[in-house]
Amino acid sequence: MSIISTPDDTDAAVADLYVSEIADLGYVPSHTRVMAVNPEAFRAFQQLVRTIVAQLGVRRYELATLAAADAIGSQSCRYAHARKSLKVFDEEQLERILRDHHDADLSESEVALMDFAAKLSRDSASITDADSLRLREVGFTDREIVDIALAASVRNYFSRALHALAVDVDIPPGLSPSIQDALTRS
Repeated sequence: MSIISTPDDTDAAVADLYVSEIADLGYVPSHTRVMAVNPEAFRAFQQLVRTIVAQLGVRRYELATLAAADAIGSQSCRYAHARKSLKVFDEEQLERILRDHHDADLSESEVALMDFAAKLSRDSASITDADSLRLREVGFTDREIVDIALAASVRNYFSRALHALAVDVDIPPGLSPSIQDALTRS
């Protein structure tokens, strides 16, 4: 449980964040409440994500995010992005991705993307040219390689901040028991 006192919606910037989350998710997640202590930084983070998604696409962004969040043990981000991923994957495939993306009927390029995001998240210093070249071999452009690295890195930034602030893990509504089970696997 976070020691951070979360702001109420009397501040206009905070109220705007809360209204946006309710419109998008139906509730205000714990991570938004904690990050609302600095609403300008949270909005800047959201804008960075939108910029990456605009080029990489939602599907690829979510795959990179799920891999990065898993690699660093971010349950908050795994739950939140599993729910968001249901917009681009059916439940059966999402469950398979969460359990083992190598056995989830993803394309070779999508598996390579997830492998790269996971490796970057586990040990970024171990990334070599060979890792980036692998992405190029499966068809990614230089811009896409940069955006994949940014997607994984931005997830690391946010997830690690949530860890540092001991933000409670929310279980978003609408996640089936099988998806929840896949998210809680060891």
